[in-house]
Amino acid sequence: MLLEFDRPDRCVVGTVGQPGQRLFLIQVAQGNRLAAVALEKQQAQMLGMRIGEVLDQLAELGHDVPEPHPPADMGPLDVPVDVAFRAAAIGLAWDQDRGRIVLELFSVEVDDDSGENSLLQILLAPAMAREFSARADFIVSSGRPACPACGQPLDVEGHICPRANGYRGPLFP
Repeated sequence: MLLEFDRPDRCVVGTVGQPGQRLFLIQVAQGNRLAAVALEKQQAQMLGMRIGEVLDQLAELGHDVPEPHPPADMGPLDVPVDVAFRAAAIGLAWDQDRGRIVLELFSVEVDDDSGENSLLQILLAPAMAREFSARADFIVSSGRPACPACGQPLDVEGHICPRANGYRGPLFP
């Protein structure tokens, strides 16, 4: 299955669920078409960071790229949220001829009909890519706070910190 979005109206990272149990998604909309792909939190974080780095490099080379800014689109995901597949591999490239960043997400499982992996391909204008990067960073960092000792997420129920050798006592006096 190939899903192509060459001029998306919206492309965002979003979540479904409560912190600690969130499902991370990339959702893209173009006209009346809508697609969502599930991915890991670390994939969303790295993708947002890497897109920002690519845009910074393009700006250094003289391309017309907007400066980093806080995300403007913090709206919820569009409904219905139907997950097409879970991303296993992610590709990122610059298409010089089109002046767009190419984002490709490949599925974990092989499609029964075609015998191939599913693919979501999105072409992002630099302004939309910058917005995507800013929102991805914000969404990822809005989860559970990190433990000051080990950096792992803190749960509401508590945290067994490996740096405290498994004790649940206070980390700092």
